[in-house]
Amino acid sequence: MARATKRDGEIMVSLVAEGESTRPDGKVEQKVVVQEDEREGWGNKIEYLLATIGFAVGFGNVWRFPYLCQQNGGGAFLIPYAVSLVVMGIPLFFLELAIGQSIRKGSIGVWNHIHPYLGGVGIASVVLSLLISTYYNVLLGWCFYYMFASFQSPLPYSSCPQTNGTVLPECHVAGRTQYYWYNKAISVSSSIEEGGGLQWHLCLCLLLAWILVFFCIMKGVKSGGKAVYFTATMPYIVLTIFLVRGLTLDGSVDGIKYMFTPKFDKILNPVVWLQAATQIFFSLGVGYGGLIAMSSYNPIHNNCKRDAIAVSLANGATSLYATIIIFSVLGFKAHRSYEECLDMYGGVNNTNLPFNMTVTDKCHNLENWLSQAAQGPGLTFVAFTEAIVKMPISPLWAVLFFAMLITLGLSSQYGILEGVITPIYESKLVPIRKEILSGCLCVASFLVGLLFCQKSGEYWLQVFDSFSGPLPLLVVGFFELIGVCYVYGLKRFESDIQYMTGARPGWYWRVTWPFLAPIVVAVIIITSIYNLVTKPITYSVWNPAKAKVEPMSYPPWGYVVISFLIGSSCIFIPLIFLLRVSGVLKGKGRSSQKSVRKEQFELAETEKSLTGNDEKESY
Repeated sequence: MARATKRDGEIMVSLVAEGESTRPDGKVEQKVVVQEDEREGWGNKIEYLLATIGFAVGFGNVWRFPYLCQQNGGGAFLIPYAVSLVVMGIPLFFLELAIGQSIRKGSIGVWNHIHPYLGGVGIASVVLSLLISTYYNVLLGWCFYYMFASFQSPLPYSSCPQTNGTVLPECHVAGRTQYYWYNKAISVSSSIEEGGGLQWHLCLCLLLAWILVFFCIMKGVKSGGKAVYFTATMPYIVLTIFLVRGLTLDGSVDGIKYMFTPKFDKILNPVVWLQAATQIFFSLGVGYGGLIAMSSYNPIHNNCKRDAIAVSLANGATSLYATIIIFSVLGFKAHRSYEECLDMYGGVNNTNLPFNMTVTDKCHNLENWLSQAAQGPGLTFVAFTEAIVKMPISPLWAVLFFAMLITLGLSSQYGILEGVITPIYESKLVPIRKEILSGCLCVASFLVGLLFCQKSGEYWLQVFDSFSGPLPLLVVGFFELIGVCYVYGLKRFESDIQYMTGARPGWYWRVTWPFLAPIVVAVIIITSIYNLVTKPITYSVWNPAKAKVEPMSYPPWGYVVISFLIGSSCIFIPLIFLLRVSGVLKGKGRSSQKSVRKEQFELAETEKSLTGNDEKESY
């Protein structure tokens, strides 16, 4: 029961029991023991919004979404993407913000509060976020390496190496930027079984990345809230600069037209809808625990519904914005490559062409060059760098581009690690200061990250990227929806939201939370498991003899690693449930759980009865 008293005109409110004290005249009076909320908070609303947007907007917006658009119908892909955003993305995003803000704890504390049987959901999100953070920073390290390498003219990847005046055959076939990526930057081995030893230039770049991350997270929202002013805004500034520059390049309009010309026959393919829904899920950052942690530092009356809609739409708009910029530059690259091909083979008596091959056969057309896009690191370190090389003052554009990617990665990494540090720190399992906990986590993650600094590191990153996150995140998201709607209770959850925002959720939320969103997520999970079981599992390796990437099957022990990456997080959901049911772990059942709204309502009513103040908290 909330209790309150006045002291010197101030209101003292507490949820703890009252005690007794002795006055100077010997009389005993009742005394309220005040328990202040020591939880830190965001400096202001802007810091919170920038941190949330920075977390949601990551590498995938720049190097995966454009590829998905290109491969799945161009502008037509926006239809399944928008539907998935409305049906699944925004509802799940709002759900995580709401439970974090109302319960004011990290993921482990939140799910233990909702029901102890669901405590494994919080642990699962911590484990998968920890796994993802170990390789995510490797991408930052690669960006640092390329940024440092770009402080020279000409760029080191602007030409092929020569032997006795002859271009190396591998570079001639693969292209200068692809050759540099596989042979110089990461010096990739022939398979995942061939470690090849550590590459110290990558180790140093990874160390630098973790040092910067530590300074961002060491004091929680106090340090991270200040860092996001730079890390969350810098990408938009650089993207806008690239947009202005890209639109002035020859072929940029052709690239944009090619990108957004709709191919409506593609959206009849169920795989396109599956990829759109999957991209929405991963792009928004749900399931990591980061959103729950960051929203837990909000005032109780913050309008989290408005935040969820705004950030979700901003994330989608950023993906679209980045796609326009990427393909304006790739359009320029295709235009230049097409012209260079015509110059090389366009002579009347050109003897460079194979027998019975025309110039048209060799150079194809502009659309063919535009279709040669890539995703992931291939788009960033191969395709886009090739476009930058062709631009005037290329070192400047290269440095700007990789600096933008670094800030993009830092803001996302901050959100991922908040989903790890906040629940661990609150659990008091490791009773140390947050700065020390953050430092230990960064050191341990750096040591694990050395695995990716071997010559086989790129192959290990493929394994982690493909299996540590996608399926476990879907499983966590599914149980979040089920836990809130059917265990905690949708009505109770609606009451909590009404207390926080002043309005009860409408029919849209009451349909998507308990029905549409769980069904969509369940379909994706089932399809993902089916594909995992029925289709061969391969990874991409570089074949220097053919100067191209080829699929290769994993060795037998590779399947053990894959099983560990998927199961190490998901296993906690049934494990904690069974331990609670069996009584091995003690925990209160639902009947003893008081809704957050009721606790807060009692507290607020007590305060209002003393002051008559009916104002809500705000930033």
